[in-house]
Amino acid sequence: MIIQRVVLNSRPGKNGVPVAENFRLEQSRIADTIQAGQVRVKTLYLSVDPYMRCRMNEDTGSDYLRPWQLSEVADGGGIGVVEESNHDNLAKGDFVTSFTWPWQTVAILDGSLLQKLVPQLVNGRLSYFLGAAGITGLTALLGIREKGHVAAGANQTMVVSGAAGACGSLAGQIGRLEGCSRVVGIAGTDEKCSILVQEMGFDAAINYKKGDVAKQLRELCPRGVDVYFDNVGGDISDTVISQMNQNSHIILCGQISQYNKDVPYPPPLPPDIEKIQKERNITRERFLVLNYMDKQEASVLQLCQWIQEGKLKVR
Repeated sequence: MIIQRVVLNSRPGKNGVPVAENFRLEQSRIADTIQAGQVRVKTLYLSVDPYMRCRMNEDTGSDYLRPWQLSEVADGGGIGVVEESNHDNLAKGDFVTSFTWPWQTVAILDGSLLQKLVPQLVNGRLSYFLGAAGITGLTALLGIREKGHVAAGANQTMVVSGAAGACGSLAGQIGRLEGCSRVVGIAGTDEKCSILVQEMGFDAAINYKKGDVAKQLRELCPRGVDVYFDNVGGDISDTVISQMNQNSHIILCGQISQYNKDVPYPPPLPPDIEKIQKERNITRERFLVLNYMDKQEASVLQLCQWIQEGKLKVR
C-alpha cells in the first residue's frame, strides 16, 4: 500500500530557527497484510507541539525526549481509526491514540501500544483527546495541582504566559476552577487577549507586544502574583517573577522563548531575578507531566466532565 509521510529532512541546529525545508513530504510503502497483534490505522489527527523543536536536533537537551532521525518519519501525539485489526482488544472502527503516532496517512501499529478512545466523553470531538482531554489538558491540570498549591478561598492571583496557547488557555480556566480568585493572561495579539477575556473567562489579558508589561501587571494584579503558570521563560517570565509574592509558586511548564537557543533546561534565571526568587521563597521546580501518569485516568475523566459541563472552553 502506498502512503504519504512526513520525514525529517535536515536539522535546524542548536541556535537555528526551524524552516519548512527541515521537513520533507514523501511517498512510502507499507505492507498489505498485518501480523498478529497489529492493527492498520488511518490517521485522523496529529498534534504539533513546541517541545518537538527539541526533537529536531540530535541532542534534544532532555533525557526524556528521543530525537527524530534524518530521513525517518516524524512522530508525536496522534489519533486514528482502526481499518483492520489482528489484535484481540481492538476492532475495525475503533478510535485509538498514541504518544508516538507516525506522521503518515496510514500506519501499521502494535495494538498493545494504543489506547482506545470513547468519543462520547468529549461530545464526539475526537481531537480534544490530543488537547483539552489529552496531554495538554493533563499538563495544565496536574501542573496546577502538583506545583501550583492553589487553595480555594485563599484569594490567589494566577498569571499565565503563553495564555492563548493550547496549554495556557486551559491552565487559566483550570486555575479558576481549582480556586484562584483572579486570573490574568499574557499573549501576543489583541485578538488573543480578547478571546481570553470574552470566551475563556480570564479577568484580564496583557498584549506583551504593546505597552509596558510590568506596569500593566502591577495594575491588573494589585495584590501581587501568587501562582505563575510559565509557558515561555525569558523576559516575560523575569517581569512576572519580579512581582510575585512571598512563598508563591511557579509552575514550570515550558520555556518556548528559549527553544531555539543552546541553553540548559530549565534555563537559569538572571542573577537579579534569581535573587528575588530566593529572597521571597518562590518555588520553581521542573514539572514533567509524564511523571504523574498514575493520575492520568482520573484527571482525564475530570477534564472530560468539565468539557461536558461547559466549564472548560476549547478552541
